[in-house]
Amino acid sequence: MQIPEIPNLIHYAIPFFIVTVILEIILTIKIKLDEYEFKDAGTSILMGLGNVFIGLFTKGIVLGVFLFLYQYRFFTIPFAWWSWLILLFAEDLCYYWFHRISHESRLFWASHVVHHSSQKYNLSTALRQTWSGSFYSFVFWIPLLLIGFHPIMVMTQMAISLIYQYWIHTELIKKMPNWFEAIFNTPSHHRVHHATNPQYLDRNHAGIFIIWDKLFGTFEPEIEKPVYGLVKNIETYNPIKIAFLEWVNMFRDFSFSKTSFLNKVKYLIKPPGWKHDGTGVLSSDLREEWEKKK
Repeated sequence: MQIPEIPNLIHYAIPFFIVTVILEIILTIKIKLDEYEFKDAGTSILMGLGNVFIGLFTKGIVLGVFLFLYQYRFFTIPFAWWSWLILLFAEDLCYYWFHRISHESRLFWASHVVHHSSQKYNLSTALRQTWSGSFYSFVFWIPLLLIGFHPIMVMTQMAISLIYQYWIHTELIKKMPNWFEAIFNTPSHHRVHHATNPQYLDRNHAGIFIIWDKLFGTFEPEIEKPVYGLVKNIETYNPIKIAFLEWVNMFRDFSFSKTSFLNKVKYLIKPPGWKHDGTGVLSSDLREEWEKKK
């Protein structure tokens, strides 16, 4: 099978990211929305640059693992237009479950929390990416390799999905046309995902297509104004603290909690907020309380 050369799309997109962030700053000030937080945006950009730098190493590791596993595929899917169309949906489904589990398991939340740590919502927030997730989150895409999609195809589609999700991190776009809102992930849908309002917690995990959330019962429309950030915010602009604070907290709970080894392991796999003594508050608890009040 002939493998075409495909450039690193994320690197090519960086100039576009920079220009649009600057444009959004100008528009935000012009139409007098909330004051633009430059420290917060600066932290997000630093996190993004760190992610790109680390990706220079991890992408090689991931490609090596993918190529190894690709040997054990059940089929061989060619580089054809129809295979890219199938992959568009198949990869997005993998992304949905990666994203959902990243909110439901603390081990994956430890890296994903970085993206939610900003209390602002703008294009720079999209650049606030993990420094640790790329070392292990790729496991969610392994089924695509076993089905028969070539690793280059899978990694290219992963990059396309990430680039698509950039533009939905803004408050300047209120709503897209109804048909678009029904099928695709949009700024409105993703604002919900970044919000801490109880009814919005752990909702709208979509990458490109919002259809997965509607299919698996995690969709929530934007009605109330979103309040961004975390249930318990990380009050710092230090990118190193933001990148690793939850890892430190998780392993502290694992190492020093006076409980059984099984419960210690649960600190890694249970949702954020779980406590072995039952005193923890989960996002599902907050939503249930909100539903009762409603």
